[in-house]
Amino acid sequence: MHYWSPSLDVDHEFEKLVNRMHPPRVTVDHITDKKSTLIKVDSANKRGSLLEVVQVLTDMNLLIKRAYISSDGGWFMDVFHVTDHNGKKLSEDNVADRIQQSLGPRGCSFRSLRGSVGVKYASESTTIELTGRDRPGLLSEVFAVLADLKCNVVAAEIWTHNSRMASIVYITDDETGHPIDDPDRLSKIKQLLFYILKGDLDMQGAQTAVSVESTHTQRRLHQLMYADRDYDLSDGTSGTRNGLVTVENCAEKGYTLVNVRCTDRPKLLFDTVCTLTDMQYVVFHATIIAEGAEAFQEFYIRHTDGCPISSEAERQRVIHCLEAAIKRRVSEGLRLELCGEDRLGLLSDVTRIFRENGLSVTRAEVTTRGSKAVNTFYVMDSSGSQVKSETIEAVRNAMLVETETMLNVKEEETFRKSKVSGQESGGGFSLGNLFRNRSEKFLYNLGLIRSCSEVA
Repeated sequence: MHYWSPSLDVDHEFEKLVNRMHPPRVTVDHITDKKSTLIKVDSANKRGSLLEVVQVLTDMNLLIKRAYISSDGGWFMDVFHVTDHNGKKLSEDNVADRIQQSLGPRGCSFRSLRGSVGVKYASESTTIELTGRDRPGLLSEVFAVLADLKCNVVAAEIWTHNSRMASIVYITDDETGHPIDDPDRLSKIKQLLFYILKGDLDMQGAQTAVSVESTHTQRRLHQLMYADRDYDLSDGTSGTRNGLVTVENCAEKGYTLVNVRCTDRPKLLFDTVCTLTDMQYVVFHATIIAEGAEAFQEFYIRHTDGCPISSEAERQRVIHCLEAAIKRRVSEGLRLELCGEDRLGLLSDVTRIFRENGLSVTRAEVTTRGSKAVNTFYVMDSSGSQVKSETIEAVRNAMLVETETMLNVKEEETFRKSKVSGQESGGGFSLGNLFRNRSEKFLYNLGLIRSCSEVA
């Protein structure tokens, strides 16, 4: 799936040397901002630094309310205003140590495994990657095959977008509880799942991969959906319901300016930075504001060859890919949470009940905590209509009888849409007019904030 070359090994060893000589310096400031904790990261600059830092903060379940990024030259400087999930300042005293350990020479480099950013180790299970055309009942068939093959699903995450599906499933052998590494058995698993994904109509586009290597789940899901071209829009239009992206060149400085404006949600910055990195763009400066119902992101980028965007086709591709990244994690449908004793075939039974009651899964997160299975599903009526209350009641009763699991319906937190000047027009906008307080002016003078008016 991924291949190494001698040059990659040399580059990786050189990166480790630079990291040891100039390790990232992380400082945490609880005083300057009354509402959030400031996390400042200084380090030697290398490609992927921004994504590495954002991923660490995201994995710590921190909300990034503001960020100022500068990486021109050989040094990388970030300032993040973060809170916990309750919107409160951080109370832990070891935050700086935890971040520094993740980013330091003993942490995972963004090219340390499989060419992925910030790899998480999953050495206690076998990883299955699936991509293909989404259809009603697909997950039920996948989990039924795994149950028949005596594979216990210990964790999984499934995304759907634009009629495509990508999932990463972590399995163990049901008898031993160990990862499955027998080549013949892995080949059989891969072959049967491929038949499921291919179906009767989708003769192309289905992909399966089974390995004992490690991956960062959500990072890899972005890569899978991007490779599957989920950003292609069948009607040729640019979606604006969940996000608005504008791209324009700032000729004087040789950058391309990318503005993202959409409803705020957790992990939004991680999603957009992942996409820019996968598309081989480098973020030189950025300003992020996500303190209300909407989020504003301003990036100054160049391609890894040092050039800004040079064609209309490339500009449109960046817009479509960023909009897809925004929408992949937007959960359409009703959120259902299930908790019960874990066992072989539980997910097969749960998804079968969904299918029998005419529900389609649009997104899912499966975890195992000790002997308990804690699963979250986002479901819609197979016809695309709102799920009826009597359907939910029928599913809840079936879950209790057949799986002995409790089903809870959770109301998703909705953000009030704020009116932004020029929102309905397709023209560009700049965050420069939003920055007024002293600290921001100070950061601007240091070069940590670059407004559009400066480079236009």
